[in-house]
Amino acid sequence: MGALRIGLNVIRGGLIGLAEVVPGVSGGTVALVVGVYQTVIASAAHFSRGLTELVRGRVSLARREGTRVQWAVIVPLVLGMLAGIIVGAAALEPLIESEPTLVRGVFAGLILVSLWVPLKMAGSWSWGMVGLALAAGLGMFFLAGIPPLNTVEPSLWVVAPAAALAVSALVLPGLSGSFLLVILGLYQPTLAAVNERDFVYLGVFVVGAVVGLALFVRVLQYLLTAFRAFTLAIMTGLMAGSLRALWPWQGQERELLMPGEDVASVAFAAGIAAACVASLFLMEKFLSRNVHSASTESP
Repeated sequence: MGALRIGLNVIRGGLIGLAEVVPGVSGGTVALVVGVYQTVIASAAHFSRGLTELVRGRVSLARREGTRVQWAVIVPLVLGMLAGIIVGAAALEPLIESEPTLVRGVFAGLILVSLWVPLKMAGSWSWGMVGLALAAGLGMFFLAGIPPLNTVEPSLWVVAPAAALAVSALVLPGLSGSFLLVILGLYQPTLAAVNERDFVYLGVFVVGAVVGLALFVRVLQYLLTAFRAFTLAIMTGLMAGSLRALWPWQGQERELLMPGEDVASVAFAAGIAAACVASLFLMEKFLSRNVHSASTESP
């Protein structure tokens, strides 16, 4: 039974890893669907506090926090995630190079439907929340239109903060870490680093991700507790505004172009992608309802 649990957690991690590679699909959402989200968040919070105590020299407190991390679940998940990321990167990089317009259309469809997650989580919307979402969306729209930096060989000083930001996708369902890398111009370089086994790049990325996880888990937990509705409204606006970066027809400087002759195929691909994400959400709703029913029926 123990081996079966380990195998299932590796598979769950693999699904999360695949999701993290695809912009628009949130690893946090997949973690919710496969039933490990709460375990991941709680363990990440203990890990974060343990790191903080270790930096302060409080080894005994750091050790105590470390024992609260559910390593039997987290280690197989991480191994599965690594495998999923490697497989996903190998499949996506050649597609992005050969069919950039079609791939952007697919990613746009994924993001568009993913907006439902923060919209729903925010609950009843007030005019203040709408205003915040619009302001965040407009700001991100203009930021996403800034010409990309020369990221063929990005500076490692840029890679670490980008990884710290992208890892927040594991904390908040509906937020895609890969999409944040797209906005920052680091998505393709990161895929290439995975495929080429660039361990220097990947090592800096992992360090940034660990630091980001330690920081963002606690910050986002606080924001979602103290200012939940406003935080989710801002996240909704940011995701909507970021769609500008995924308009399929773009020039070299990210200028928006009119649709080309391939508009029908791009629209079809985007629709299929949107339907896949919608199916994921329906599955999550179904599983959540079953879990709730089982908990209320148990003595």
